[in-house]
Amino acid sequence: MSIEPRSPTFYAWLSVGTSLLTIALKFTAWGVTGSVGLLSDAIESLVNLAAALVALWTLHYIAGGSDDDHNFGHEKAEYFSSGIEGGLIFVAAIAIVISAMPRLLDPQPLGELGLGIVLAVLAAIANALCAWFLLKGARLHRSITLEADAQHLLADVWTTVGVIAAVLLVPVTGWWRLDPIVAILVALQILWTGGVLIKRSFDGLMDKAIPDDERAAIVRVLDRLRHEGCDYHALRTRQAGRKHFADVHVLVPGTMSVRDGHDLVERIENEMHVQAPHVEVLIHMEPLEDPRSWDDPKNPLAGT
Repeated sequence: MSIEPRSPTFYAWLSVGTSLLTIALKFTAWGVTGSVGLLSDAIESLVNLAAALVALWTLHYIAGGSDDDHNFGHEKAEYFSSGIEGGLIFVAAIAIVISAMPRLLDPQPLGELGLGIVLAVLAAIANALCAWFLLKGARLHRSITLEADAQHLLADVWTTVGVIAAVLLVPVTGWWRLDPIVAILVALQILWTGGVLIKRSFDGLMDKAIPDDERAAIVRVLDRLRHEGCDYHALRTRQAGRKHFADVHVLVPGTMSVRDGHDLVERIENEMHVQAPHVEVLIHMEPLEDPRSWDDPKNPLAGT
């Protein structure tokens, strides 16, 4: 008896629940220690919650599939999700710096570190486990939304580890400014994460080509046409969330019948599906002998 895989929204709900738990743990840790380093970590968890809620809405939205107004589906909404998450990270980084500056100018001793550290460790463990499950779901569903959420949580884990180490060093060294300095470093680190997410969203919205390995698999299938007296050109590819698309012009002898041409195209599409199962292919067939078949004025660089 086969077990149905969990839906993408299941993983998004898991992220929401984990974010709520870590927010409670981290803000309590900040409350008992007074550490702005731990406060910066707690603020980042607020971003995690916002990102998880956006991811939940996005995954629910694209689950509806294609409709009359969106014939290719709603997968590009995933790029909006990761872009919004990147923007929220920038807001969090600014909030962290604002929180850290007064303590940098007027350093203060920290409070009860023991309980605060324990709570921060528990939060890091919760985030790490959640990230592991999200990465599993991202691979299963080929979801950049879940992958982005998981990578953000993993970055949060390392942030927490760094903050804990710094907080432990503060009483040892007696250098109270180390705490706000670490908070500012956390802000810089998550700014990098936000920048990566925004760039990825931009690439997706601009119809970035599919990965090189998928394109190479398609080219291998098309190259075999040249051993059968046929040819191809104008191969173009793009990504839309979990969906990948390719279109290509296939040139066949002008004497080939419609049925034989259709059978050839069907065979090519089936071979491509085996080599690159996640790519939807559209083939335009043209007569090999007609010079106009080679014209491609709108995309002169889209050849083989």
